[in-house]
This record gives sequence, C-alpha cells and structure tokens, in this order.
Amino acid sequence: MSRPALPAVSLPPWLAHALRAQRGPVPWNAVVRGALSAGPLLLVAVLLDRTSLGVVAAIAAMLAGINDRPGSRRMSVKRLGVPALAGAVGMVVGTYAGDQVGAVTLTVLLTLVGLVAGSISAIGPVASGCSTQLLVASAIGAGMPLPDAGWQRALAFLVGAGWLLALRLALPTPGGTVGDFRFDGERDAVAAVYDAVAALLDAAGTQDATSRRVALTAALDHAQDALAGPRLRRYASSAAERRLHAQYAAALPLAEAATALAWAEEAVSGRASEGPRRLAAAVRENTHTGPLPAPVRSAPALRALDDALLHAAEAFDRGRGSDLHTRPRTAKGLFRSAFGTGGREYGLRVALCFGASAAVAQALHHSHWYGQHEHWYWLPATAVFLVKPDLGPLASRVLCRAAGTVLGALAFAGFAFVLPHPEGLIALVAVSGALIPVATRHFAAQTAVVTVLVLALVMVGGEPMASWSRIGETLLACAIVLIVGHLPMPGQRGGGVRARLAAASAAAQAYLAHVLHETEPGAATHDDPRAVRWTLRREAYRALAEARTAIALAAAELPALARHSEGADEIVAVLERLVDTTTACAVHLDDAGRLTPGHTERLTELLGELAEGRERVGLRLPELPLAV
Repeated sequence: MSRPALPAVSLPPWLAHALRAQRGPVPWNAVVRGALSAGPLLLVAVLLDRTSLGVVAAIAAMLAGINDRPGSRRMSVKRLGVPALAGAVGMVVGTYAGDQVGAVTLTVLLTLVGLVAGSISAIGPVASGCSTQLLVASAIGAGMPLPDAGWQRALAFLVGAGWLLALRLALPTPGGTVGDFRFDGERDAVAAVYDAVAALLDAAGTQDATSRRVALTAALDHAQDALAGPRLRRYASSAAERRLHAQYAAALPLAEAATALAWAEEAVSGRASEGPRRLAAAVRENTHTGPLPAPVRSAPALRALDDALLHAAEAFDRGRGSDLHTRPRTAKGLFRSAFGTGGREYGLRVALCFGASAAVAQALHHSHWYGQHEHWYWLPATAVFLVKPDLGPLASRVLCRAAGTVLGALAFAGFAFVLPHPEGLIALVAVSGALIPVATRHFAAQTAVVTVLVLALVMVGGEPMASWSRIGETLLACAIVLIVGHLPMPGQRGGGVRARLAAASAAAQAYLAHVLHETEPGAATHDDPRAVRWTLRREAYRALAEARTAIALAAAELPALARHSEGADEIVAVLERLVDTTTACAVHLDDAGRLTPGHTERLTELLGELAEGRERVGLRLPELPLAV
C-alpha cells in the first residue's frame, strides 16, 4: 500500500527570502584583498602605538570590503572610493557633534543626517553605499571613545578604505592575465553579453525565453556599468580600452535582433547562436573573431542578426567605439530621485529608525543601571544595516541580523578565550576580512563574520570582551527597527516601488514614441537614429530591471508592508512585453519600412492591458497616449 504524498510546504515570502543565499564561485581575488586589508592595517597601527587610529582604518577597510563586489577596476573606484569619502565626512560630523553637544541635540542631529542620507539612497547603489557609510561613521564618531581628533579619525578612515582600493587596482585577477590585466573585469562583462545573446537565441520559441531575455538585460547593465566607471588614466587612448567599447557597442544590435526572434516565439537553428559564442570567446581571449557562421536570412529578425554579426566582425577588427548608449543623469533627475516620492519614504523611514535607536541608546547610556558601558553607538549603527529599504526586506534582514550576531558573538567568545592578545586577535581580524567577500552571499553569514571582526577590534583597542553586550544591543535594535518600520507613515506607502514603476513607464513611452515616430512622414531625423533607439532601449530595460528588483524586495516584506505594492508585478510584466514588442517592431521597420497588422494589434492590446492594470491596482503612472 503506497503512502499518500505529503503536500508541498510553501514558506511565506519574508521567510523564504531570509533562507535564500547567492551562489557562484569563490572570489579568491577578493578573499586575498580582504586578508591584506584590515588585519595588516591594524598590525601596523599597533606597532606604531596608534592602535585607536588602526581600529578606525580597519573599520573603513571592512566597510569597503562589503562593497568589494565582482566587476571592473574602474567601477571599483566609484563603488569603494565615493562611499569612503562620505564615511570620512560622517566621522568628522559625528566626532565633533559628540564632543560639543548634549544627548538631545546629538539625537536630533543624527536624525536629520538619517533623513538626508536615507533620501540619497534612492538615487542608486553607489549613493546607497554613501548613505550607509555616512550614517555608520557618524554613529561611530559620536560614540566610540577614541582619543584622536575628528580630522585624524577621518584621515584614518580614508587610509583604510584607500588601502583596499589600492589593492583592488594593483593586484591582478588570478587567471586574468590575457592582455592588459587592468581590463579583465571589463572583458568578462562584455563577453557575458555575447554569451547571454547566444543563450537567448537558443531559448527562442521555448518557455525559457523570458528568463533568458532578463539575463541578457542584466548582462548589458553590468557591462555598461563596467565600462562607464572613471578612467584609470587621463585619456582613454589605449587600444584595449577602445576595443572594449567597440565590442560592447557591437553587441547592442545583436541583442536587439535576438530579442525580436524570442518575441516571435519561433525556434531558430543552432547555427544562429554560434556566432555570438565565438564573439564571446574572442572578447575573453582578446583575439580576432575569425569566420563567423551566418544564420539563414529567411525573416526580418534573422536578417538583422546576420547584419549585426557582420557589423560586429568589422567592429572587432577596427577596434573603434566609445558610445555606451547612455545619457548622464542630470542634477534635476538626481534631485527628483532623492526627494521624490520614493526618496522621501526612504529618508523618513531611515531617519525614524536611526533617530529612535540613537535616542534609546543615549537614554540607556546615561541611565544608572546601564553603568559605564561605552558601546551605545552600536544601536544606531546596527539600525542602519537593518532599515535601509534598498538593502533588502526588513523582516528578512532582522532575522538574519539576529541569528548572525548570536552566532558571531558566541564564536568570538570562544576565540577570545584561547587566542593570545593582541596577536591572535589581529590574526582573527585578518581572517574575518578574508571571509567577508564570501559571507556577503547571505546577510546572516556576513553579520556573523562582521561581528567577530568588530568584537576583535574592540578588544585590541583595550576594552573588555563585549559579546553579550553585542547580542543584547543587536536584539534591541532589531525590535526598534521592526516597530518603527511598521508604523503608519504620512503619504502613500510603497513610494519606492511606485517611483521605479513611474520611471519604467516613462522610459517605455520614450522608446515606443521614438520607434513609431521614425515611421511618420516628415519625422525629424538624427545623425544616427539607431544610436538614439539603442540608448532609449537600454534605458527602458534598465528601468524595468530596477522596478523588478524593487518589487521583489517589497513583496518579501511582512504582509503589513507587502500589501502596499500588490499588483505592481502585473504592471511591470505588461511593460516588459510592451518593450519587447517595441523592439520587434523596430527590427521589422528596419527591414520592411512599415509595421504589419500583427505588430499594430499587439501594441494596441498591450496599451489596453496597461491602462486596465493601472486602474485595477490604483497606481498613478505616466500615460502612454500613442496612436498605433
């Protein structure tokens, strides 16, 4: 007699997110940098009898290590350097405020800093890193009992982050010795675009086509960011740099043709994907393409693919190209992101949690039973990593932070009992620094490693072991953030999601309007209309990807918060289909000069679905009043 199958258990989204971890190979180059950063800096400071400054430098190196993600060297200058500058400013502000003002004024000041920093987080990932380090450094500067002046602490902070950045720029990547190793991150990013194009072509006509198109968008975004970072020299004169720009630009028409073929929902021969794979190999090995197999030219999208392959082969050989098909964000656009609907909600939530944590910490610090414990700054600093809406769902981060802190504190208590002081603790700091790049795949693991590192720094600085205090203050911070994060907020909740959806809708409108405008008699021409189209297409897909990320994070919140973004995924799905259809229309217009009734009907249908979905979920988004 067979037993009945047990029903599958479906975890709530907030719990499933907490149990999910990123996958991938071990970033050994980042592990080496982590081992050579915080530990050696602390050792040098101890030998020079400047332990307190060494602690600050090690904290900065730790924070930079958290931001040390895979990518190009040029992008790491922005990703690591700009937040470090913000952290140095926070260190100065926090130090002088902590020395000059009372507890109430200090709490108000930290709350205002949280309001501004939280709003800035809505601009993008680098701005979010700046916000995090500004807030953490402000709390540390105000509360950590160090004998050094504010400017000395800020200088030590810059030295710590700058040392890790110098390692990132100088050390070659293992296995990345082809050509100029300084561009290995850029080469990998561009090659991944061609691999993603090939994967999308293989998936055309299958159920995997949508996920492969999303992967292609992610690869294009990553490559665009890798090539758009600050130049490592005054002039972009190297042949390797020009070649990479040309290779990226040549991938855009290929991506467009592959998207059109996937939209048609018809399988293509395996020969079609061989060319992009050979181009990917040529990028990685820094060689010429050689002969490329041509696909059958039996349809407009296949003819566009063949033309794009020929263009790519010519661009690879010529090695010229500098247009990344992106437009810099204006000051007005940045201001709108920071202080618009999404930015205001970010800022208000961060300010309330940061300020409330600082207020509770100050009250406990000056209370009779709290004694002379000097780690009150742990509360607001912990709240920063918990409350930032762009860093993950609130409930998931609270669970992971609590579990990681308990695990790390208990582990450190055991290490502190057996390791010699300070030599063993300095070695523990070095080991923890090496583990951070691996631990960043899961917030609980990252918290455990950071807890060990911070507690080791506290003891090296001359204070007693603080494992139990660390656990208690972290749990208190978790409770504060959960309570404050779910309080009723002025205005409409879900502002971050709505802001991303509005940006995606506007980008889709601009892209569709440009493609249709090119078909009108007497339409204004441009020196390179395809370049404009590719720029608008990139902006549309990037905005959609950002909206998808914001929606996924909001959906993984507790129901009280997740309900404010219900239905947003339906809107973005329609927008994605609309942009895919617009891409197919653009490819067909290049070949035939006019749309087919099928294209027109599909556009009209999608615009109708978008209007209905907008009314159904009550989202105020830009209209798409286009006649097709």
